[in-house]
Amino acid sequence: MSRLRFLADHDLNEHIVTGVKRLNPRIEFIRVRDVGLEAASDHEVLAYAFRDSLCVVSHDVNTMTSAAAATIAAGQQFSGLFLVRQTTPVRAAIETILLAWSASERDEWRNQVVFLPF
Repeated sequence: MSRLRFLADHDLNEHIVTGVKRLNPRIEFIRVRDVGLEAASDHEVLAYAFRDSLCVVSHDVNTMTSAAAATIAAGQQFSGLFLVRQTTPVRAAIETILLAWSASERDEWRNQVVFLPF
């Protein structure tokens, strides 16, 4: 089983990343700043995530959705995009990420744009 791995976009609430890792330290949740992408465009973030089989988690509901649509329109792929509205409670986002990690495989999310919580 290929477990989900996550890439936190530059604006994702740090409490979400910290909470996921605290509740399950086995989950890989990288931040864009950890890999030198803090100033990267949404397209670059999606491309990097695809190359490294990472599902992007972001609060950028409008721009990331557009970048994902443009990626598909260009005949390219991405590893998955989880969008969390700014108004979503942190705990709900954490629990949904934990659920997705434990109950699905990485390839199930390819080219999928999903709003959290489910």
